[in-house]
Amino acid sequence: MEPAPGLELQTRVPLVEDEEPDSDKDLPAANQRRIPRLKHYKWWLRVALYTLFLLAGQSAATLLGRLYYDKGGNSKWMATFVQSAGFPILIPLLYFFSPSTNSTTTFLTKLPPIHILTFLYLFFGLLLTGDNLMYSYGLLYLPVSTYSLLCATQLAFNALFSFLLNSQKFTALILNSLVLVTISASVLAVHAESDNTTKIPKQKYIIGFLCTLGASATYSLYLSLVQLSFQKVIKRETFGAVLDMQIYPSFVATCGCVVGLFASGEWRGLKKEMGDYQKGKVSYVMTLVWTAVTWQISSIGLLGLIFEVSSLFSNVISTLALPAVPILAVIFFHDKMDGVKVIAMLLSIWGFLSYVYQNYLDDYESKVTKVDVNEVSGSHVELC
Repeated sequence: MEPAPGLELQTRVPLVEDEEPDSDKDLPAANQRRIPRLKHYKWWLRVALYTLFLLAGQSAATLLGRLYYDKGGNSKWMATFVQSAGFPILIPLLYFFSPSTNSTTTFLTKLPPIHILTFLYLFFGLLLTGDNLMYSYGLLYLPVSTYSLLCATQLAFNALFSFLLNSQKFTALILNSLVLVTISASVLAVHAESDNTTKIPKQKYIIGFLCTLGASATYSLYLSLVQLSFQKVIKRETFGAVLDMQIYPSFVATCGCVVGLFASGEWRGLKKEMGDYQKGKVSYVMTLVWTAVTWQISSIGLLGLIFEVSSLFSNVISTLALPAVPILAVIFFHDKMDGVKVIAMLLSIWGFLSYVYQNYLDDYESKVTKVDVNEVSGSHVELC
């Protein structure tokens, strides 16, 4: 599940809003200069680590999902199940980032009513179930390189839903990004015949193509709705709140996958599928387990970047894996990488950079505005 810029949460609010101790004031001036610099280096180290988790986890999970199908796996619901089933890995973080005893009362009073939270988690969980299922169909019927390049259309869908739901403005750079990504997807659609080297029936190829586009649109809608929920309902910008929004919908999505697995009857063929897996039963189990684990490693990176920087930055970083996955697919799965795909990839990267630069300009403008406001307020205080 790999992700594009959608959420606009600023998660730099401390978990416990206590005043910092005054011990630093008693330190020599040289030490006072070293402490902020040390904190700055540690912050960059954490950001680099979370970025590595996100990119490595996302790329590995996509390739393992393709490996499952290539070596004999055929259950769409099982492939969907592992995308969310690894959420228990994140549960210990809930205890680590739980509010302190002193702030528990304040924390509870700020929570929305439990029935509203339950509805949100159920709705987002079911939305993720459908989204992950469409991704599974896309990965089954498309080469990994084509699948990954199509996922770049998430940027275009994100711009649309952010405009409709989150009051994001359309600028020349955003429009440029949208057009380039759309052209990239169109080029791949026209190129479908020569790309279909796995002899997949044309109808299934088209289904995979449309499912991947639908999954990209659905995930963009999910991001915009989550942002809206944080702004209008949850109103808490902490790592714990973001973690809740990852764990509880993932639990609902996992339950939905179990229901789908039994309702579709695919569970009956799992034993035979395991026995016929080309790499053996142990490899079958390990492929599924590590697919689930790598998706959650990607989630830890995503959540960490949301907390350390912003969700916008985390989703931008997640799209950096899009050019990497097609290259890895050529190496490990011998996907065909011809001139048309290279052009489509370059168009996607160009559109991505346009999107990133526009958001950089927006962020820079907001910082300048804050500085100007602080200077005006400071001047007003001095005059008074």
